[in-house]
Amino acid sequence: MLRGFNTFGIIYIHVDAFRERITGEAEDLVANFFPKKLLELDHFLKDPSINISELKEIHSEINLTVPDPILISNLHDGLEGQNAKKRKLEDGDEDAMGEFCVFVMPGGMMKCNGNLVELIEKVKPEIRTLIEKCNTVKMWVQLLIPRIEDGNNFGVSIQEETVAELRTVEGEAASYLDQISRYYITRAKLVSKIAKYPHVEDYRRTVTEIDEKEYISLKIIVSELRNQYVTLHDMILKNIEKIKRPRSSNTDALY
Repeated sequence: MLRGFNTFGIIYIHVDAFRERITGEAEDLVANFFPKKLLELDHFLKDPSINISELKEIHSEINLTVPDPILISNLHDGLEGQNAKKRKLEDGDEDAMGEFCVFVMPGGMMKCNGNLVELIEKVKPEIRTLIEKCNTVKMWVQLLIPRIEDGNNFGVSIQEETVAELRTVEGEAASYLDQISRYYITRAKLVSKIAKYPHVEDYRRTVTEIDEKEYISLKIIVSELRNQYVTLHDMILKNIEKIKRPRSSNTDALY
């Protein structure tokens, strides 16, 4: 029995140390990291790489020449009957032999938009940082929520609102990462269409439009990251007393 008690005591000590570490990290994040980060992102929004004047500066050349049209005659007259099979090579479809069709690019691999890739590689760490820091602060506030009791729950409601806001910011930041993934997938499909139908100019123009849209989206993402740091910093500091002490210590003296 004593041995079990000692084990429980050791676990409690480790849990208590974890709570103290989370508390220290979270308070430092709110007091120092959040205001520092919002200023960094505000400065980033003025950087030439994300604050260009003409969208054509982010355009990428598609190194695929338009070949001359080739007239193909029917070489298999015996297959003109009812048993002849017509094969369509659409995106990801297999041919009649069960093999995938691979388009060989005359100029080598089709490159990504280098300007946007460089910008994305700068923005993604900022998104991950916000998610991680919000998770730490959220855990801190959740650990401060007292046990459930009747009455005097105004401070607890403030804590719950703060946790909900932190959770919302986490979700929005995660959606930014999904948005970047969707951009690459959409662009890859369009470039594949260009390789298959090089004579269709609309596909090339659509790639340009997608690149411009992604640049604008990245700029909005950086602006939103900055605004979220500002909002969280302001919200938590304004309610810091209720977050730390949701129930007043002199409640019993009022009755």
